[in-house]
Amino acid sequence: MSSKKTLVLGASTNPSRYSFIAINRLSAYRHPVVAVGLRQGKVGDVEITTSRPQENDVDTITLYLNPTNQKPYYDYILSLNPKRIIFNPGTENYELEEMARGKGIKTMEACTLVMLSTGQY
Repeated sequence: MSSKKTLVLGASTNPSRYSFIAINRLSAYRHPVVAVGLRQGKVGDVEITTSRPQENDVDTITLYLNPTNQKPYYDYILSLNPKRIIFNPGTENYELEEMARGKGIKTMEACTLVMLSTGQY
């Protein structure tokens, strides 16, 4: 299995949040993780940053922000030119999906955790 650099947008240090579980699960599957959230912190070995790091070779951006909170990140998300964006349940956003597809970025309405557990990631 090849590792896929994944940016988790909406990262949280709260163990009950899906983004927290996703960071741990992605790390367990040996995918390099970049975590961006509203507050700095740490999940396992992964630092959560509040900045917008200019990363190269981002395979996947997995969203844990509702559509309203995604808006300020549109330019950032598109500037990273990921291969795909996963819209987890509750993050579906037609406007961003259209913008991404216009740039040749694959979009999926799916659950990162389910994809990992079923080997579809």
